[in-house]
Formats: sequence, C-alpha cells, structure tokens
Amino acid sequence: MAADVVGYSALMERAEEATYAEFERLKRELIEPSLFRHEGRLIKTTGDGALAEFASPLAAMRCAVEIQDHVASGSSPLRLRVGLNLGDVIVGQDGDLYGDGINIAVRLEGIADQDGILISEKVYSEVEGKLDVGFEDRGEQQLKNISKPVRTYAVCAGAHSALAEKISAAPPLPDKPSISVLPFQNMSGDPEQEYFADGMVEEIITALSRFKSLFVIARNSSFTFKGRAVDIKEVGRRLGVRYVLEGSVRKASGKVRITGQLIDAVTGAHIWADRFERDLTDVFALQDEVAVAVVSAIRPKLLKAEMELATRRRPENLTAYDYYLRALPQYYLATREGLAEAIRLAHRALELDPRFGLVAALAGQCHTTNVLLGYASDPQFDRKAAVRLCRLALSIDDSDPETLAWACLISAFMVGDSESAVEMADLAVALNQNSFSAWNCRGLVCKIVGLQEEAIRSYERAIRLSPVDPLLYRSFAGIGLAFIELRRFDEAIVMGTRARRLNPSYSATYRCLASAFAHLGREAEAREAAAGMLKVDPAFTTISAWVARAPGLGQSGSKLLIEGLRKAGLPE
Repeated sequence: MAADVVGYSALMERAEEATYAEFERLKRELIEPSLFRHEGRLIKTTGDGALAEFASPLAAMRCAVEIQDHVASGSSPLRLRVGLNLGDVIVGQDGDLYGDGINIAVRLEGIADQDGILISEKVYSEVEGKLDVGFEDRGEQQLKNISKPVRTYAVCAGAHSALAEKISAAPPLPDKPSISVLPFQNMSGDPEQEYFADGMVEEIITALSRFKSLFVIARNSSFTFKGRAVDIKEVGRRLGVRYVLEGSVRKASGKVRITGQLIDAVTGAHIWADRFERDLTDVFALQDEVAVAVVSAIRPKLLKAEMELATRRRPENLTAYDYYLRALPQYYLATREGLAEAIRLAHRALELDPRFGLVAALAGQCHTTNVLLGYASDPQFDRKAAVRLCRLALSIDDSDPETLAWACLISAFMVGDSESAVEMADLAVALNQNSFSAWNCRGLVCKIVGLQEEAIRSYERAIRLSPVDPLLYRSFAGIGLAFIELRRFDEAIVMGTRARRLNPSYSATYRCLASAFAHLGREAEAREAAAGMLKVDPAFTTISAWVARAPGLGQSGSKLLIEGLRKAGLPE
C-alpha cells in the first residue's frame, strides 16, 4: 500500500510548520494505529507519504478504506491518495522493499483520485465480492517505468463508508476477561530506561497471554498509544477490552521504582494498584521478576472482578463463561452444597458450549472432591463422572494449563495413574509458569507419589504467584502434609494451623494436624485435631475406608501421615 498527501508541496509553501505537524498527527493517530489493527507493517515514510505491506490484499483494502474514510469525514485539511498492488518484492538488508510489486503500488497511488483508492487487477481478483464496496473499472493504464499496462479499478466514491463504519466500530467485548497493557511511562529522563520499560511491558503481555482464559491485546496494538496522553475509556473502546493496565518507571540512585494500576475501562474504576522497588542490576532478570509480580497480582483481581460481574447479570443473559465464573466460588468453598452447585452450573455451561474444555475439567474435579471429602452418596458414580469429564476436557484441549492441572488430579486420585498425572502436571507448569492452579496441582501430585521436596517447591511457587488466592488453604495444607513425610512435624503444624485458619471446614488440615501432633507425642492436641476432622468429615469411619475412597490416597506419599493418624487414635 502506497499513500501520499495531495498537493503537499503547495501546502508546505503556504504553511510549512502547520502542514508538517498535521501530517505527523495523521501518521501517529490514524495511519499507524490502522496499520497495527490490520496487521500491516510500515516499511518507510517519506515527507508526504507512507509505504506499507500486509499479509493479505483483504487486510490492505480494509486498512485503506478505514484511513480514507477517516480523512474524508474529518476536519483535517490534508487529503490522501492510496494505491494497492499484489506482487513479489525484494527485501533489502535494511528491511526496505524493492521491485515492480512496490513500484506499481506507488504509480497507482500517483494517479488515484483525491480521497480515492486505486488498485491493480491482482488485488481486485482477491477482494472482489468479499467486501461491501463498489468498484469502477478504469481500464488498462500505462504506468511510468512499468513495461506492461496494468488493469486498474477504483473504489467508488462514498461506497466504502458503510464498510469503514463497520471496520472502525468499537469491537465487542469478548466473553472472557479482556485486557490491554499500555506502554509504561519512563519518568526517569534516562533514554536507557525506555528500553527497560518497553521490555518489561512485553514480558507482562507474554505472561498474561499464557492464560487461555484471558483475551490479551497484542503488543503492536497496545504500543500505538505509546507517548500519548490517553483516555482509558477510549482505549478500552478502541481495542475492545474491559481492563487496561498502565504504569510508570522511574530510576534513581541505582534503584528502579515501577508503579502499576489496573482500571476497568468501561466504568473507569480502579481495581488494583501497587508499587515495586528493586535494585537496578541485571535488567533482564529484573524485567522477569517484576512481570511475575504484576501478573500474579492482577490475574486474581481480574478473575474476582469477572465473578462479581457474572453474579450481577440476570440469569437470562448468562453465557457459558458466566456459568463457569459462577461455579468457581462454589468450588472454592469445598462444601457439599457448594460442590453440588458448582457441578450444576458447570453442566449448564457445557449445555451452552459443549466445546468448553475447562469447565468440563472443573466439573470433573468437583466430582473428585466429592469422593475425597466423603460427600459422595454414590462414590462409584462420582468416580466415573470425574473420569468421563476429564477425558472430555482433554479431548477438547489437551494443551490448556488449567485443564491439565485439574486433569492431573483426577488421573492421580480417581484412576491411580501416578505416572500420567506427573506428566500432565509437568506439562501444565511448562505451558504456563505463572499459573497458580498448575503449580498447586503439581504440588499435590508430587506429594502423593512421594516427591516431597518437589511438592513443597511447587506449593511455594503457587503461593508466590497468588498470595491471596481463595484456594491458598490447600497449598498450606499440602506443604504441611509433605513436611510430615519428611519428619518435619513442627513445621507441619505451622502449615496446618495456617490452612485451618483460612478454611476451618477443610478436612485435610485436621488430618495434617492430628498426624503431626501424634508423631510429636502431643496426644491431647492430636485427639482434638482428630475430633475436628470427624466433625467436618462425618463419612470418615476408619483409616482403611478413607484410603479406599480413591486409589491415590494410599500411595507412597502418605505413609507417615497414616501412621500418625493411627497414633492419634483413629480406628484402623
């Protein structure tokens, strides 16, 4: 695509500074953002024009229509001509493009009408009938320095307005949480910090993109707002996102201070804000560290905000994703009633979207938890349901870290396939190093197969990633149970107590405490913890019956735990 300003030289003679400033504004506010939206690459700009390449003629046409419509309907005194051609090019060492493919586009632009778009026959054959625009056959044109005549077509004057309106309209918000990370402001006055700030934002975008449950705007689109004062609501509208993350970087005395804030672009409400201060040593390590800190802080906030939105929506307006969001807090409760409601909501989501693999995995994990916590009136039914839903989820998407996280637990506990469970857990954390669920589930799988040190490392990573997660009690209890197998009973009691404080209804915390107290000879406290377990898990009759609930419970990672439960006075 070649574009230039009509009568640029005459305009420069009359008002040089104003003309130059206006064209720079058009490039910054219209041409470059439009190129990014349609995945175009700006090859170069001249004093009065621009040259760009696209992945397809259709993308180039959409971009050209959008640009011309905005210019023609706006208040700018400048008018453009645009030429489009499809052809082979030569890429120079400097990234510039050469050859007849380029030359024809430039020559077409030179004979196009003011506010017009002139295209070659090659482009016409690719876009005709695919866009709501009219074309006028301009016949063959002999172009300067081009040996053969070129058949040309002009986009009919005014015919592209409806299309441009569709293209330029605000994109609808996706069903899942959507976010754009804007370039962070460099407040230090040091140009070197510009690269650091940009690199850190790219790391944050990459980390967020690993969550398939999020819709994340690509770097190129976000960076069209670089160096500009922005209205967050307008950013959200133009990019079609609900949330915007913005921030700043300031360097002083060998330290760097990063601030960030997450804003609801629809309401303008601030959801999260924080400040990070670090020593400025290894820039790349620092970028990674801050990116992890930011992502681990905002991801739970995003999920919480979306859950609150879902609970406020009227039932008749709910989508499959809304039902999933409503199911999550019920699952977090880990009560009999909560799990039953989570299963109901998850199945409602699957009715609306049978290809929603993540919600199938959630439903399977709810059935698994029913068995493990003794809630199941028919354990065999819940086991079969868990395995069936797990297989369904993996058949839909076996590369989603969150799905794999729940699937590895179902495989470990309901199937007893520890080898497969560990493989899925390892794959989940490899696919998304920033996922609390992946690390937490990996911790549990490693614990039950006897890899206690690895289990503790996984749980600690999960806690670091989501220090206020609603499932944190499971991480603390998991560490406590791993400590028991390592004979670190005092530390197990600390972890079990933390877990109980967060969720006094979670039976695993009482098993941890009963066993650890018993191993230390603290009989009264052991029996008190055992009584607490029987209160929250009335289905617990004997140790052997508890182990029989699921194949995973009696594996090598629970020997000392079971021995401690015997010492605490629980029947064999």
